Amino acid sequence: GSRSFLSAMFGAARRIAPVSAAVAAARLASHGRAEERPMTPELAEVPHLSEWCKNLKPMINPMVVRGQLPEVVSLSPPEMILRDIVRVDGQSGKFRALRRGGAAQTVIWEPDEVRAAIVTCGGLSPGLNNVIRGLVNTLSQYGVSRVYGIPFGYKGIYGADYRPLTPQNVSLIHHEGGTTLGASRGGFDQDKILDALEARGINQLYVVGGDGTHRGAYKLHQEAQRRGLKIAVIGIPKTVDNDIGLIDRSFGFKTCIEEATKVIECARVEASSAPNGVCVVKLMGRDSGFIATHATLAARDVDLCLVPEVPIVTEGPKSIFKHLRSVVNRNSSAVVVVAEGAGQDLTGAGDGTDESGNKRYKDIGKWLKDAITKDFKAHGLEANVRYIDPSYIIRSVPANADDSEYCILLAQTAVHGAMAGFSAFSAGLVNNRSVMIPMTLIGESSPRKLRLGRRWGRIVDTTGQPL
Repeated sequence: GSRSFLSAMFGAARRIAPVSAAVAAARLASHGRAEERPMTPELAEVPHLSEWCKNLKPMINPMVVRGQLPEVVSLSPPEMILRDIVRVDGQSGKFRALRRGGAAQTVIWEPDEVRAAIVTCGGLSPGLNNVIRGLVNTLSQYGVSRVYGIPFGYKGIYGADYRPLTPQNVSLIHHEGGTTLGASRGGFDQDKILDALEARGINQLYVVGGDGTHRGAYKLHQEAQRRGLKIAVIGIPKTVDNDIGLIDRSFGFKTCIEEATKVIECARVEASSAPNGVCVVKLMGRDSGFIATHATLAARDVDLCLVPEVPIVTEGPKSIFKHLRSVVNRNSSAVVVVAEGAGQDLTGAGDGTDESGNKRYKDIGKWLKDAITKDFKAHGLEANVRYIDPSYIIRSVPANADDSEYCILLAQTAVHGAMAGFSAFSAGLVNNRSVMIPMTLIGESSPRKLRLGRRWGRIVDTTGQPL
């Protein structure tokens, strides 16, 4: 099995850590209860090619041979990162853990054997080009020279010409927004994709996309395993909405917050420059309010924040309209931030679905503009209501410094895991550590919702809106 293979393969690569995750968990579990047996973390196993490919020949990592790696990660026994780091004394239950990402002492791929391909699916996110560049450069560090870019998402795998990617022709793409490969939704056809990969000799596929894209990638892994193909399928999670589960955050998210904050500042100027001015800003966030809440807290100039997770109250003492009238009476202006998926019960049903199967939403921003105007008029008050919809503007810019660094980490984690022989995992950051997350866990935990706890309390404190 893969456990015995990994034990034999990586046994010589063990290193001593000051305190491993397993030891830390055991200490925490036994703290104050010496009579109890320490708990061992439950590791979420990542599929390994040895499970269906025989006669794999492990070899020393060429980066180790060249002295380029000051540290390698132990895969057997595995270094683990705990998923749940907040515990209550006496709390029962297992400690869940993920494999730590990083370069291994031993790999299963000869550099000349690898034919890698990169595909970006779904919508844009700041940092896509950084990820592409990071993947190409890290593969090059392993000596891999055959790397290809697939145009416009899944459909490009079987319906377009592949582009050779080299460290030279991707050296400057991180300065541009978007993706140099193009992206699109839909187009997933399991058999066509696997047939195309097999025909072109692609044996490492790097898929950058959201939870739907990851579900498709996992199906590709399953089919490759069924066919007995030595093909690794690796994911890098991407969503500007930050609604992929388990990970600390999605790459590009902080850049989007930075851009959204600039829009809110413009809204403040617009609102304060008109008598009884109210400016509504609609931000991205179909089913979660991460962008809206983080931008609200960053801007500090917002009087009302509306998200899909919290119903919009239009009547009674907690009415949003009553709150806005009070704010305008006190400050002469108000700024409203609303996530695009908020209040869909008020706007009426949308028109069908997009290519990814997502329901099309009605424009909550326009509804709010009209409703606020109507409410003020009904109370004999003047209101100059403006509406700003930055839409895709906040996601089509280059990544900021924080996201740029994050993208390098994700790309390196993806390549290191693939070269070590793992498949069907996604590279992510959990509790500020790089990890390999089984794709099944990505699907099970996504899309995630905003937790109405401390962050929502900070929103209420910042805006003064009704709880």
